[in-house]
Amino acid sequence: MEPTAASPQRSDEDRGDAAHRDARFALEEVQWASLSAAAREAVLRCRRQPQPTLLCAVVPLGGAIDPSAVVFASRLAGEPSFLLEQPDRGGMALGALGAASEIEASGRRRFSEVADGWRRLAARAVVWRAAESEASPIAVGGFAFANECASPVWEGFAPASLIVPEVALLRRDGVSTMLLSTLACPDDVPEQLIGRLRRRVAQLRCAPLPLLDPDPVGRFTVSSAMPPQHYESAVERAKELISSGRLRKVVLAREVQVRAPRPYDPAPLFGVLREAFASCFLLCVGRGDATLIAASPELLLRREGQRLSTLALAGSTRRSADPAVDSHLGERLLRSAGYREEHEIVVRRIERTLRPHAVWVAPAKEPVLAKIANIQHLATPIRAQLAAPVDAIELAGLMHPTPAVGGEPSGAALELIPALEGLDRGWYAGPAGWTDATGDGELCVTLRCALLRGEVARCYAGNGIVRDSEPASELAETEMKLAALLPLLSA
Repeated sequence: MEPTAASPQRSDEDRGDAAHRDARFALEEVQWASLSAAAREAVLRCRRQPQPTLLCAVVPLGGAIDPSAVVFASRLAGEPSFLLEQPDRGGMALGALGAASEIEASGRRRFSEVADGWRRLAARAVVWRAAESEASPIAVGGFAFANECASPVWEGFAPASLIVPEVALLRRDGVSTMLLSTLACPDDVPEQLIGRLRRRVAQLRCAPLPLLDPDPVGRFTVSSAMPPQHYESAVERAKELISSGRLRKVVLAREVQVRAPRPYDPAPLFGVLREAFASCFLLCVGRGDATLIAASPELLLRREGQRLSTLALAGSTRRSADPAVDSHLGERLLRSAGYREEHEIVVRRIERTLRPHAVWVAPAKEPVLAKIANIQHLATPIRAQLAAPVDAIELAGLMHPTPAVGGEPSGAALELIPALEGLDRGWYAGPAGWTDATGDGELCVTLRCALLRGEVARCYAGNGIVRDSEPASELAETEMKLAALLPLLSA
């Protein structure tokens, strides 16, 4: 899949008035002059070989900034945006705005197609650095659970989508970096490229996230997309298939819709989530008039050179405010034969998937408890040393979907899930994250999520079904998982 230049919206360019510019993001004129030389090189490169060439400027910002606050304050109407935070991990945060280039694909080869498109674009990039920095050009995006994404509900969220943002802001361990990108085409001139970057920088703002209105005017309505009895029937049918030997495990999800008295604003919701779920991956992806927001506990993969980290997450129970009760619930989860069986299926599949590509794969000997605000999970960290430089997106294509969100065996489960669930998952339970020009990257699994469009929020939650699953208990567990977002969206 060839990368394409996005058509940037410029209806809000008046935001760049010099009197309102944020000095933290400004480049000095001598830096713009130096960057102009890189722009000339980018134009010459794409004229020598008539292909789009990425120009990227890496600008250290010194102290820490809040990328999410900048994205929410600076986003132009309808443009792509992307946020990924994990506050408990050294304040890690990535914010992205706009689209210098978009790479999309669908079908069985969607991961490899977008990975190949990004590799070719990154290999031709002209990178200018204002100072020493290890940062390199990045792409952000996500993938649907299935190879196709047919429902109009998910309009704007392609089955495989990577965007090279015009602006990316990275914060790690108190240090922030800004990446500016634009795509040079053969008929461009260097002054045009510099003009685009100047205008984009001039539009950046930073303002505190708005507070969630605790007393909105109007009524909220909450309803299941399918009756709860449908989910219980799906669990019964899944157990029959498991008893017949066709499946060992299958994950079944359900959708709950919330209709608000006014359009949802994702900014205050995101602010509450990052306070309440600081150990999770906080995700917010804007596409057109829709926003996908999530607080996911599950890492699909983190690639750092030849090192790979992942997490097997399956089996869950509730939390309690009473420490003794909370500890008892966790201990019971650790000792549950059914949950341990479900969890082991996930661990073993990840091992089998990675072994052909690794020197060694090392799962932790025993699962531990991963505790978040309202739920605790069985979790097994897994590390691997790659035998060859497989990049993050290719690895995601190999690993997705794990049995934590799909089933075992995978092929049979993936055929049965749509019919049993009766919904299009879209990006729910798919990978989302970032990758850079070296092939490093980090992708989480989009769980505990809601798709916001206007006054409607669609929330998703699922459970792993095994031979001894009880339909009523499985339904109750989906309610517990939905409780991460429903209270925010319906009050």
